Amino acid sequence: MRVSEINIYPIKSLGGISLEKSVVEKRGLRFDRRFMLIDADNRFVSQREFPRLAALTLSIDDEFFKVAAPDGEVLRVPSILKGDRKQVTVWNSICDAVIAGRHINRWFSDQLGHNFELAYMPEDSLRPVNKKFNKGKEIVSFADGYPLLMIGQSSLDELNSKMEVRVPMNRFRPNIVLEGSEPFGEDKWKAVKIGENVFRSTKPCARCIITTIDQSTGTSAGSEPLRSLAKFRSASHVFPENYESFGFSANSVLFGQNFVPEKFGSSIKVGDTFTTIEN
Repeated sequence: MRVSEINIYPIKSLGGISLEKSVVEKRGLRFDRRFMLIDADNRFVSQREFPRLAALTLSIDDEFFKVAAPDGEVLRVPSILKGDRKQVTVWNSICDAVIAGRHINRWFSDQLGHNFELAYMPEDSLRPVNKKFNKGKEIVSFADGYPLLMIGQSSLDELNSKMEVRVPMNRFRPNIVLEGSEPFGEDKWKAVKIGENVFRSTKPCARCIITTIDQSTGTSAGSEPLRSLAKFRSASHVFPENYESFGFSANSVLFGQNFVPEKFGSSIKVGDTFTTIEN
């Protein structure tokens, strides 16, 4: 069993970056979701409301991220921002963030047709993981709730075998893709070890409308894969006796597993072997 993909999403809901290796930090993979766009209420925005975010692609350029728009315009964003701060909201969390300058905010606003600001999570802004799954002082970036999302390639293969049109892995925006496990084996994993890093399982990932957005164009691609997943991956199918203990409704659609780093500080790379601890 091996790591086949490593992905980061430096700006929440924008295009991801595929890497050959990455450093595991307490918040997750280095640079992952340390930025997000906020609206006039200082609340995060995502592809749920603005699918076009997916069409803004990123690359790493030394100590900058290059954000490329479909029209060819490119913006350089420093990997660390310094400046004025304000409190921002991501789901039910409120935390401090550094706000980008006018030039950066104007670029995003012009591209997306709404007044947005870019927020950065500095090192001293500590957003806790959901206390129900937090073993102490575990923290997370601007990700929806947990530091990492892992998916087995065989799980996607199983899903695609049930659909007329296959969907790519990028619809699910995983951080780590694993090869060699059984379909949906991640449901049973208590922990995963990759190199010197250990990741503890928290809860399955409940999927939303973002999975129906074509990540290359930022447009809706219909009702799949949610429609097919609902037929065999609803919470009541997967965990018929205890789905409520995870905070799911019976109809929550599950795909992939959320993890928290318990041992971190070294790199992982594509091709690394991984071992699992099952419940």
